[in-house]
Amino acid sequence: MFINGQWIQTKATFSVTDPATGEEIDRVPDGGTRETRLAIAAAEDAYPAWSTTTSYERSAYLYHAHQLMLQEKQALAELMTREQGKPIKAATLEVQYGADFLLWFAEEAKRIYGETIPSSRKNQRFIIHRQPVGVVGAITPWNYPVSMITRKIAPALAAGCTVVLKPAEATPLCAIALFKLFEKAGIPKGVINLVTAADPIPVGHELCTNKTIRKITFTGSTGVGRLLATEAAPQLKRVSMELGGHAPFIVFDDADPVHAAKGAALVKFLNTGQACICPNRIYVHRRILAPFLDTLCKRITAMKAGNGLEQGVTIGPLVNQEALDKVTNQVDDARAKGAKLLAGGTRVMEKGLENGFFYAPTLLSEVTPEMLIYSEETFGPVAAVIPFDDNDDIIGMANDTEYGLAAYIYTNNINRAMRTFEQLKFGMVGINDINPTSAAAPFGGIKQSGLGREGAKAGLEEYLDTKLAGIVLS
Repeated sequence: MFINGQWIQTKATFSVTDPATGEEIDRVPDGGTRETRLAIAAAEDAYPAWSTTTSYERSAYLYHAHQLMLQEKQALAELMTREQGKPIKAATLEVQYGADFLLWFAEEAKRIYGETIPSSRKNQRFIIHRQPVGVVGAITPWNYPVSMITRKIAPALAAGCTVVLKPAEATPLCAIALFKLFEKAGIPKGVINLVTAADPIPVGHELCTNKTIRKITFTGSTGVGRLLATEAAPQLKRVSMELGGHAPFIVFDDADPVHAAKGAALVKFLNTGQACICPNRIYVHRRILAPFLDTLCKRITAMKAGNGLEQGVTIGPLVNQEALDKVTNQVDDARAKGAKLLAGGTRVMEKGLENGFFYAPTLLSEVTPEMLIYSEETFGPVAAVIPFDDNDDIIGMANDTEYGLAAYIYTNNINRAMRTFEQLKFGMVGINDINPTSAAAPFGGIKQSGLGREGAKAGLEEYLDTKLAGIVLS
């Protein structure tokens, strides 16, 4: 662990395993309440000095960290593939994406502006000043173990906050590697602190209930997000949450079905389907269903599951046995209730993969609302296709979920595109676009998919308080 500028060991450790092989990669310190309190105290001590540095000074640290991260891109990507399982190409892209947040917020640090407001009184002036919220407790997920860290730490540091980070217990090695880069960048002691733990509950509880922490930022499941928000509520802490999704992917009859199917294959199987923006419900107009399914099936059957370090692998393992069981249960349930299996549908048990958590990329058609996969977030490599007709309320069908993170539309009709965009109850909508994300764009959802935004100017504002000065002139 990294606390107050020092690397800390503990007697207790826990194992980090490769999900592709089941083999132990390393062991890391197993922290708890005591270590979390030490980290919070270090962040509190560092806050006065850090919060009063100039924006140009904070920017310089982030620029330096960005340069170091790019220099170590390949090593970070290889570590991520071993620890998290995603294919090396995808891991390399994630490292670049993570570095983008350091660069973006290095620039935005110098654009924390105030305001003046006219008063109705001649001798009065109003000034708006923005200040850092204080010490931040950050909790990051396993599915994007590098970029989710920089997406939280970069804006926090740019704003002048200090941070205590608890990474996912499945992927602490990526966090440790990043913190070594931050240390090399010269970020002052206590400004960033890292607590690794096999059991996230004591750490999360301390972050939410310790009065020194003034903001909680979390990416993960909706269920855990609700628990953290509930624990943070009595102290009225600032909270931002990026939670689960159940994205619809709507292909209207005027769209090119081949082009849409290619896009669906790319975004559905992103990170082996283990991304909150992956489409779970693929609605296709029945008039173009056949060419869409034909193209999608060809794409899926050409995908290769295996160890992400091997050439040509595009589908990595699921994170653990629980994830594998969930995907298996959803597919079995759908087939029992009448869904057509067009590809996959089984665990991958080829030689060398039998100890990993691999599930074959799968295509189901004729999916209906009675099936679990229709209403539950899948988080796995299964494409569920639902045909629709002209008389169906496709907007109502797409909006019929408690989640509201991402949605996708394929159409060549600009009027239809804009009306659908406005009617969909989701925080992000890709219109003929499977990647509506960037460090420069606000990322986040509505309803049970979260609170607040990450990235862009909005991501920086999550770490700033607004202060008003009313001045009377003599």
